[in-house]
Amino acid sequence: MEIDYKNIKVIGFDADDTLWINETYFREAEVEFCKLLSPFETFNKIDHELSMKHMEHLAIYGYGIKGFTLSMVEVALELSNHTVSNKTIAKILEIGKDMLNKPVELLEDVELVLQELSKNYKLIVATKGDLLDQERKLEKSGLLDYFHHIEILSDKKEANYSNLLNHLDINPSEFLMIGNSLKSDVLPVVNIKSNAIHIPFHTTWVHEQVGASETNGKVYKTINKLNDLVALLN
Repeated sequence: MEIDYKNIKVIGFDADDTLWINETYFREAEVEFCKLLSPFETFNKIDHELSMKHMEHLAIYGYGIKGFTLSMVEVALELSNHTVSNKTIAKILEIGKDMLNKPVELLEDVELVLQELSKNYKLIVATKGDLLDQERKLEKSGLLDYFHHIEILSDKKEANYSNLLNHLDINPSEFLMIGNSLKSDVLPVVNIKSNAIHIPFHTTWVHEQVGASETNGKVYKTINKLNDLVALLN
């Protein structure tokens, strides 16, 4: 089905793994954590427990590195029956700090695409995560001047997008969301009669994965890389 984008006036961009690398750092941290806890359990068991604990805590800590770090500490305590050393806990905290201090590595052609699209569209960022961390990454990215508005959301469900569009006085038919997550960036937007384009990232957090039944009948487009967006819209 051909999708007509001629009415689009505002384009929203997810940040993590759409504008810059993020999930890769979480996977690297998980491997490091599993090595630290290897005296207590198998790699697969540790990885599974951390994934479950992280998702369990989303409602309490929200999205981001700080909640992930607290989940690592809790899993370490549980799997070691509270015998894990202070030195190991300190190393876990260091993993979290290292993640927060990672450089902002833009994905291919991001600035060129924003530069081109900003000529004809209003651009905004609609992302979720820890407020301070996302503000830090946006500042370090060098991309702030391209965006008319930055919104760091507690979650990305239909109500969050509806509230955002209402707040900015944007007609859903004139809005296009770009992101790597079908669950967070595409399906909720399509469900409020707006538009979305999916750009897959090579690593997807299990919490963001969806099944075929959830995408069945939903109208959106998938492209391979951000640079394809320019030709598609122009």
